[in-house]
Amino acid sequence: MANRLAHETSPYLLQHADNPVDWWPWSPEAFEEARRREVPVLLSVGYSSCHWCHVMAHESFEDEPTAEYLNEHFVNVKVDREERPDVDAVYMEAVQAATGQGGWPMTVFLTADAAPFYFGTYFPPAPRHGMPSFRQVLEGVSAAWVGRRDEVTEVAGKIVRDLGERSLAFGAPELPGEEELAQALLALTRDYDATRAGFGGAPKFPPSMVLEFLLRHYARTGSEGALQMAADTGEAMARGGIYDQLAGGFARYSVDREWVVPHFEKMLYDNALLCRVYAHLWRATGSELARRVALETADFLMSELRTQEGGFASALDADSDDGTGRHVEGAYYVWTPEQLREVLGEQDAEFAAGLFGVTQEGTFEEGASVLQLPVGQGVADAARVADVRARLLAARGGRERPGRDDKIVAAWNGLAIAALAETGAYFDRPDLVERATEAADLLVRVHMDEGARLARTSKDGKAGANAGVLEDYANVAEGFLALAAVTGEGVWLEFSGFLLDIVLDQFVGEGGTLYDTAHDAEKLIRRPQDPTDNATPSGWTAAAGALLSYAAHTGSEAHRSAAEGALGVVKALGPRAPRFIGWGLAVAEAALDGPREVAVVGPADDALTKELHRVALLSGAPGAVVAVGEAGSEEFPLLADRGPGAYVCRHFVCDAPTLEPLVLRERLGDAAGGRSVG
Repeated sequence: MANRLAHETSPYLLQHADNPVDWWPWSPEAFEEARRREVPVLLSVGYSSCHWCHVMAHESFEDEPTAEYLNEHFVNVKVDREERPDVDAVYMEAVQAATGQGGWPMTVFLTADAAPFYFGTYFPPAPRHGMPSFRQVLEGVSAAWVGRRDEVTEVAGKIVRDLGERSLAFGAPELPGEEELAQALLALTRDYDATRAGFGGAPKFPPSMVLEFLLRHYARTGSEGALQMAADTGEAMARGGIYDQLAGGFARYSVDREWVVPHFEKMLYDNALLCRVYAHLWRATGSELARRVALETADFLMSELRTQEGGFASALDADSDDGTGRHVEGAYYVWTPEQLREVLGEQDAEFAAGLFGVTQEGTFEEGASVLQLPVGQGVADAARVADVRARLLAARGGRERPGRDDKIVAAWNGLAIAALAETGAYFDRPDLVERATEAADLLVRVHMDEGARLARTSKDGKAGANAGVLEDYANVAEGFLALAAVTGEGVWLEFSGFLLDIVLDQFVGEGGTLYDTAHDAEKLIRRPQDPTDNATPSGWTAAAGALLSYAAHTGSEAHRSAAEGALGVVKALGPRAPRFIGWGLAVAEAALDGPREVAVVGPADDALTKELHRVALLSGAPGAVVAVGEAGSEEFPLLADRGPGAYVCRHFVCDAPTLEPLVLRERLGDAAGGRSVG
């Protein structure tokens, strides 16, 4: 029996289309069916590159007797969390409230009114490690549903009421000031791992949004401590196994504190955010390592994640065939000393083992090692390193590649557009700016309707059915604003304005709060609203950042007010939980600095115009907005009525125009200083 997922656009749902489980997508019809049959709903949430989702699918959802039991006693609903972050957020909040932890696969049992009453994540096929088997859970839930229905309904009602009463009261929506940002820095210093860099213990995630805050704080205040934490964390990650030492690109996180063994899936959002962070780290320090990593990560986005339509795919799997028919995590990436010898011969293998930290015991499973660049290797012969890398990369190309999730997520493509536009501009790589522009074109053409409403996803050039959420509007606007600054094409400012007008109309709540879903979105048991960052900036603070930049470009009071209202939550949470509101802190730095408005007026092909534009883009001034164009151009409001030269304004005050790149750099208050702008 074919289930109902065969016509979905999500690669994750399509992975389950041939299961013997009679899956439904999330839809009113599924809940109608549960009501008609008087059975509960099993909601299973995951995503295509999730290792344990694959394991549970293989053990349980592909198992005929388990599927038979599921089909008889439940209506089974499968959700891709990347397509429906709203559904995922609401039930994850319930899971975490009930169990104290969460994760994927997420397994939730619901009434026909979508009210949850029993929760879990991965369940094994047989009882182990104190966990019941999946079959035991199913039988227990079914028995409770049949024998104690009133009790189940009561529990579900209480959970929904409790969720409804959780509110985000954070006092008056006031802007965070010097004091809160200093307290946030102090709290980060306490959480900082001074030995291995990064924050907290294992597992260790790349703290992209926090690094942006640290770099902006350094640019505004000159705090060496902030810069040191950012630079050392950047170096530790780039030298660790979390970074692909052969082809560039970062894995999702490190399972240990030392950044050695990653969880091998590679996500678009991590790589977009980190590409931009390393470009900004180079901008602040001139570090050659930061430059290399920014460019290699950009190249990884282009070679591994770019789709035929010009957008960027969501993820690469962690698992692939290890050559023996087994699907194993990390198989594509790890090496044994023997494998090095086969490819490189005895002498070069010994050199490579020392260079990349490959040992006989191994740093991963079964004697294999994850390639790293340990500190203290001395000065290696650059040509030999390049030769060894190229040969290993070519050999690795013969292994089975990890699967790719080809769907285009609007928000994450927005992050990639910002990263590629800026990296291309900094390092004179016009091809990167072109790829950013093509991705932006795809979003406008495929994801945006006539009213500028966004579809969350697309695949093969066709928009998916799910509405964009706040992070889609915010991050796409952010990407368009970065592209406008780099290209001087005002149409991207205009498109960001369309999106941000929808944010003002559809997402703003009481007292500066923002919701993750639009006012007219599908009603769930609770309307999701989360100001904290997860793997990506929260939609709330990403919107604050884009609104602030747009206001700086246009002078719009409505956008500035909305940005300032949204930053009230950063005043409350920044000093207490800075690791979880890093993007909000970065935006607060921009608000405190102005942000500065830079207009560069001059002929497009003029060398001086280009140099002034470059100086403006290379300013570390937090959140500075840049407009470039010819005198009399109507592309950007900041260019209006201005003759040739570079203008810097903030807080309604402007400096006299200058034609001197060095004077412009001084006016932009580059704390790092001293780096060539040529």
